[in-house]
Amino acid sequence: MQEFFEVVFIYIPRFIPGVMMTLQLSVLSIVLGTVFGLTATLFKMTKIKPLEKVIDVYISIVRGTPLLLQLIFIFNALPEIGITFSPFISAAIGLAFHSGAYISEIFRGAIESIDGGQREAAISLGMNKWQAMKRITLPQAFKRSVPSLGNQFIIAIKDSSLASAITITETLMLTRQFVAATFNPWPIFFVAGLYYMLITTILSKALLRLEKRLKVYER
Repeated sequence: MQEFFEVVFIYIPRFIPGVMMTLQLSVLSIVLGTVFGLTATLFKMTKIKPLEKVIDVYISIVRGTPLLLQLIFIFNALPEIGITFSPFISAAIGLAFHSGAYISEIFRGAIESIDGGQREAAISLGMNKWQAMKRITLPQAFKRSVPSLGNQFIIAIKDSSLASAITITETLMLTRQFVAATFNPWPIFFVAGLYYMLITTILSKALLRLEKRLKVYER
């Protein structure tokens, strides 16, 4: 046990560069994924058939293929047709592309849960459909989607570990390197797990506070 904790305390600070990379990648992919998801939802709700079909295909691709395969495709296959991104940008796009499909479904469910009579009332007061969506429907839908979005954001943070497959030196990549250097996997994996737990716990607490704050404004 003494040797275990000695290795833990030695390697805790050595993980910081990888953890920072994980945080940067997670934040960027969450932001882009939210934009992708909201855009996909709005496109699907236009009732324009070609747009609906495109979004359906997008969601089907994400649901039907592993995230790891999507990342490898963006990083290794797209350069074959002249589209090249750095490893970091490839990982961010891949994670955002993946999360966006699920976030789109979260937003769609939240929007459809809003009573249609509110939109009709807004339109009867002189708003057009976009104004009713922006001022009436979306704010309420966002409040209702916070718990589900929080779960998806936490999943996105853990999914960022797959970026190591395309040479991103994030937390999991450092874990593998340190295990190879020490031949002592358990304390190294313990440290990696601690950092992931710390990040997801802080995010969970922040989202819980946001959820409670939004409920206060509903009263």
